[in-house]
Amino acid sequence: MFAIGSVLHYARNNDLVWGSGINGRPGQEDLNRRVQTLDVRAVRGPRTQEVLRRRGLSVPDVFGDPALLLPHLFRGRFQRRRTRPWVFVPNLHDMRMIDATSADVISPLGSWNRRIEAILEAELVLASSLHGLIVAEAYGIPARYVRLSDGESEFKYRDYYEGTGRFDVEFASSLEQGREMGGAAPLNFNHQPLMDAFPIDIWRETR
Repeated sequence: MFAIGSVLHYARNNDLVWGSGINGRPGQEDLNRRVQTLDVRAVRGPRTQEVLRRRGLSVPDVFGDPALLLPHLFRGRFQRRRTRPWVFVPNLHDMRMIDATSADVISPLGSWNRRIEAILEAELVLASSLHGLIVAEAYGIPARYVRLSDGESEFKYRDYYEGTGRFDVEFASSLEQGREMGGAAPLNFNHQPLMDAFPIDIWRETR
């Protein structure tokens, strides 16, 4: 099952998709040409939906990255603390471009729960990590995508934003500009369709 991440270029026939997306980078902008059938329950956004439908696959109008469900799946486990005015969560491709030892930088490497706790300390989250943005917005923290390099295609970010009802989000090109711009418009996302699309049936069938 493909759920979190821009990893559908790894998919094979008959794999199940629940919330994952197309990456968009050269060589990862489409499915493997051998893939003819997928069981798609939800995708990250309409851009991924369009790619899959062009391949003749059936894709429902259910969008959203499953990381958006964190507050619903882990009720009460993670709390906002608001102890830092801002933080930056870099994509792995951007690590070499910043001072990773800075107190304002949250490395994407390390345990997932510690990354979440650190993000929830911020009043504003700047990120080139897609899931830095997603985690922040899932918990209601203003967030802005900062595009420091061409290491990642814009495709997956636009896919996420459009899947949460936003079609004109402006990107920042530096941390300074990101701080000036503040967070993007809040996401417009109803978590229930994504929750309802979870493929619990594949477990029931194996019992």
